[in-house]
Amino acid sequence: MRSEHIRWMILIVLALIWGSSFILMKKALIHLSPVQVGALRMIFTGMTLIPLGYRGLSKVSRKQWFYIFVTALVGTFIPVFLFAFAVMNIDSSIVSILNSLTPLNTLWVGAAFFGFSFLRKQIFGVLIGLSGALMLILKGAQLNPDQNYAFALLIVVASVGYAFNINILKKHLEELSALTITTGNFVLLMIPAIIVLSFTRFFRIDFIVEAQTSLFYLVLLAVFGTAMAKTLFNKLVKISSPIFSSSVTYLIPIVAIFWGVIDGERIYFDQFLAGGLVLLGVYLTNKGKA
Repeated sequence: MRSEHIRWMILIVLALIWGSSFILMKKALIHLSPVQVGALRMIFTGMTLIPLGYRGLSKVSRKQWFYIFVTALVGTFIPVFLFAFAVMNIDSSIVSILNSLTPLNTLWVGAAFFGFSFLRKQIFGVLIGLSGALMLILKGAQLNPDQNYAFALLIVVASVGYAFNINILKKHLEELSALTITTGNFVLLMIPAIIVLSFTRFFRIDFIVEAQTSLFYLVLLAVFGTAMAKTLFNKLVKISSPIFSSSVTYLIPIVAIFWGVIDGERIYFDQFLAGGLVLLGVYLTNKGKA
């Protein structure tokens, strides 16, 4: 199969998985706190990946371990907590749209810190996308006064972390396999995640029984939404450009909004318009760079 077909296939599979991750996170938060969701997501993912990818870790150099640590921090550890707190306070479908800022941030982070080139006209796309995000946040706060849209800023921060993650993968970790990189991330994250979890009341037996349903959703989120998806995403970064890889966020909101509507979330016209501006900005940013 041609490389071009493979990258589009991976892109679509990732959109389906990650688009469904937001509703799984929302369900997990019914009986679990955002901190517990973040920590357990990393622990379950590590338990899934380490038996599969530990052999490749012997090929990782000391310098590469440094970059794996940085990608683990900015591409996983910090974002999983930020997303959990955001989904706890605003609709999961809105969170998915704001996540579409990742390609825009990937562009300017790549140009500013990693020496990647971009076209001047792409700045126009970045400005449109950012204006759409600002409109989405302001309109959301107006239309949904019962939700705290200050937490939307957490998704903006997380998307910047994802942007650094993508550019580091492309510039410094191209020689390693996608599975090795992802396994390395969670080898480094398992112990910190357990330490964080120990400060919650999770290890009480009565709590574990109460949270069984949420734990089921969280296992699905960890195995598919993190372990499988991050491995596929790292593979996509290796066989395509950083901008193409991050454009998976075009499709994620479509899947996420579908699940959100089924779950009773309401999307207003103004929010659709703002989300459309975000995706238009992403399209203009990606134009000619895939």
